[in-house]
Amino acid sequence: METWMLIAFDSTQQALRAEMLLEYAEVEIDLFPTPKEITAGCALSIQFPPDQLDSVQTIIQQEQVEIRGIYFKDSIEGYKSIEDRR
Repeated sequence: METWMLIAFDSTQQALRAEMLLEYAEVEIDLFPTPKEITAGCALSIQFPPDQLDSVQTIIQQEQVEIRGIYFKDSIEGYKSIEDRR
């Protein structure tokens, strides 16, 4: 799972809501403790394969799930926001 992406949340309620929505959409996910490198108000994060990014973003936006951000793991610098890749 080292190449998976991660969604961080500010609330457990939003993390559990996102889990339900993504599972319903049959996106392969895994609940995961939020890494220390990511500052978030919730100890739960969701991991998912990079090839599911478009689906995940669409669901998050359409369902108005509040997230801290979506991250990928850079082998040198640790977790980085996908916003940093643009």
